[in-house]
Amino acid sequence: MSLERDPFVDILLQSGFLKEEQLEEATQVQKQTGASDLGRVLMDLNMVGEREVLAAKAKATGQMFVDLDRLQIESSAINVVPERLVKLHSVIPVKKDGTNLWVAMSNPNDLEAIDQIQLASGCRVRPAVAVPAAIEEAIRRYYAASTGGDSSESGEMPSAAGAVGNVAVNRNDLRAIMAQAQVARDADKISQKETDESDEDMADQAPIIKLANAIIQQAINDRASDIHVEPMERSVRIRYRIDGVLMEAMTVPKNLQAPLISRFKIMAEMNIAERRVPQDGRIEVRNAGQEYDMRVSTIPTPFGEKIVMRILDKGNAMVGLHKLGFTPENQARIEELISQPNGMFLCTGPTGSGKTTTQYSVLNKLNSIGVNIITVEDPVEYQLGGIAQVQVNKKAGLTFGTALRAFLRQDPDIIMVGEMRDLETAEIAIEASLTGHLVLSTLHTNDAPSATLRMIDMGVEPYLIAATVIGVLAQRLGRRLDQDHKEPYEVPAIDLRRFGFEITDPEESVTLYRGVPHENNRQTGYRGRVGLHELMTMNAEIAEMVVRRTPVHEIKMAAKANGMKELREDGLAKVLMGITDPEEVMRVVFTAGF
Repeated sequence: MSLERDPFVDILLQSGFLKEEQLEEATQVQKQTGASDLGRVLMDLNMVGEREVLAAKAKATGQMFVDLDRLQIESSAINVVPERLVKLHSVIPVKKDGTNLWVAMSNPNDLEAIDQIQLASGCRVRPAVAVPAAIEEAIRRYYAASTGGDSSESGEMPSAAGAVGNVAVNRNDLRAIMAQAQVARDADKISQKETDESDEDMADQAPIIKLANAIIQQAINDRASDIHVEPMERSVRIRYRIDGVLMEAMTVPKNLQAPLISRFKIMAEMNIAERRVPQDGRIEVRNAGQEYDMRVSTIPTPFGEKIVMRILDKGNAMVGLHKLGFTPENQARIEELISQPNGMFLCTGPTGSGKTTTQYSVLNKLNSIGVNIITVEDPVEYQLGGIAQVQVNKKAGLTFGTALRAFLRQDPDIIMVGEMRDLETAEIAIEASLTGHLVLSTLHTNDAPSATLRMIDMGVEPYLIAATVIGVLAQRLGRRLDQDHKEPYEVPAIDLRRFGFEITDPEESVTLYRGVPHENNRQTGYRGRVGLHELMTMNAEIAEMVVRRTPVHEIKMAAKANGMKELREDGLAKVLMGITDPEEVMRVVFTAGF
């Protein structure tokens, strides 16, 4: 019998999982036994594992393979497929992105299963190949709620308000935890006038405590910077901001909304009876030996209170300047600027652009036994050893201005002002700079040269700006390509002209990189973020232009002549290095009318 060589065999050979002599032996066994599947023969002879065979077959046919032993399955995917269909067809949903639903199957060509899942979920099914035994194990773990059992690893969560302690709920058990909370809620038969008291009681019950903690832990494990708890008309949507982009994590039943929100408010030490006005609070979390602070904010909406929790990793405060994505030239210039005994160094950019992280990294570099560093912040996001940090308290009359006045009597060497918000703060900061202090602060402007105009708009005299500002750093955060899963591609050089790319040959092409969707990057091709920077250093020419109130575009030209690379140019450098891609630079840097 003549057997044609299957393409998956070449993939096994190329990847090193199979040797030529093993293939010859397996082929002989196949001929002798009449087996139709060479892959099964290879597995029966213990030459190649089932995972490797299935992955090679998937690659050969252009299908996706998922390793369920390593993949973190999303609760939002689990929630849209009934358990009955999952067990009937031996499949497991793994990821939901909008109307697309990725489903791991032992037979990705099972059209009946695909049709039924699409009908039940309302999503477009994207089949993927997985090891059958791994699918069965995943069904057992993720659909454990059907047995009524509790598969959490650590039993009940701590119930103390304001702290989560060592959160230990596994994200695999979110569905089981939510089901327990649902049962507890359904069992609570109460009248309407007792609703408030019941919600508070429910917030202290173990299932709701577990659910709240599991939502937090999953966000931490997914490297999220924010958690959004959003009441909808018929459900509660949970979204995480990961690498700067919001992604849906799960949907909670509407009747769990009140106790869940009450639980978060109790943890943040808020007034749970007050639902009409915004509130702010804070939660301390310890997970896997790492400490986190969470800034919690609530606002009233037509469908209930929306909660946003910003996750602050205390370890991030210790990031060195060399880890923030600066080019060697920019890092050297920044280190030179912050070594000055006096002057003002400003960071600018929109909310969430990494200004605070940069300022803390500068403080860490400057912090030593020989200098006195004082900060005034609203709020204090990270606590740094050896630095006196003051938090604004407007109710007590402690503003940026009053704190800065007091600082000048505290013999400081370096002062950090969390944000320069008004003329009073700016004038005192300038006074500190003029009297021999290095001042660090932030502003909200789109680029570095615009910082001088912003200060003039606040009422600061131009000559004071020229005399004190030594440098302005504008920055953005763009998503970083998953460096373990990226591929090269060619583009015409002319396509990069908008980034400032200098074209010498109209026919020239450039090699760039794009991310490859993978379970390790949540099928986005990105993992982590990188800073894009624009550093303007003050010189005599620029200082004179500021005094003369020269238009910003002329100041920008002078700054570029002095060595400044624009945000788009810094982005281009990181695109050419394979760190990010043009689409991401466009997303975070370019604005209308640019």
